[in-house]
Amino acid sequence: MSEASPNWHGRAAAEVAAGLQVDQDNGLAAHEAADRLRSTGPNLLAEGRRLHWPRLLLRQFTDFMILVLIGAAVLAGLTGDIEDVVVILAIVVLNGTVGFIQEARAEQAIQALRRLAAPQALVRRDGHVQRIRGQDLVPGDVVLLEA
Repeated sequence: MSEASPNWHGRAAAEVAAGLQVDQDNGLAAHEAADRLRSTGPNLLAEGRRLHWPRLLLRQFTDFMILVLIGAAVLAGLTGDIEDVVVILAIVVLNGTVGFIQEARAEQAIQALRRLAAPQALVRRDGHVQRIRGQDLVPGDVVLLEA
C-alpha cells in the first residue's frame, strides 16, 4: 500500500485506486481489508482530552484581557476605590460564568454529534456489496454512497 497523500481528493478515481492497490469493480479482498485494518487501526475520530469542570472554569480566567481587568481591580483596590473593584470583579465573574456555560454546552453538543455519527458504511469487498461498521473502513475501501 502506498503512503497516504494529502491530496487524494484532487486525483482521478483510477489514479487513487492504483495508488491504493484496489480494484474499483471488486473492491478489496477480505483478507487485504483485515491486514489494512490491523496496520492502520480503526477508523475513529481521535478524542481529545476532556477537561473536567474545575479546569474548564479556571481556563475562563486566563485570557489576557481578563488578567488585565483583574490587575485593574487590584490597582483600584490599592487606591481605595472599592466601587470600581466591585464593578470590575462582577464583570470578570459574569464573563467567566458565561464562558464556562458556553464551553460546557459545546462539549455536550460534540458528544451528542459523536453519538449521531453514521455507524455503518456500504462497501464493495470481494466483488460483493456489504454493510460494515464505520470503524472498520480502511484505506482502499470502495465506499458506496447513499442518501
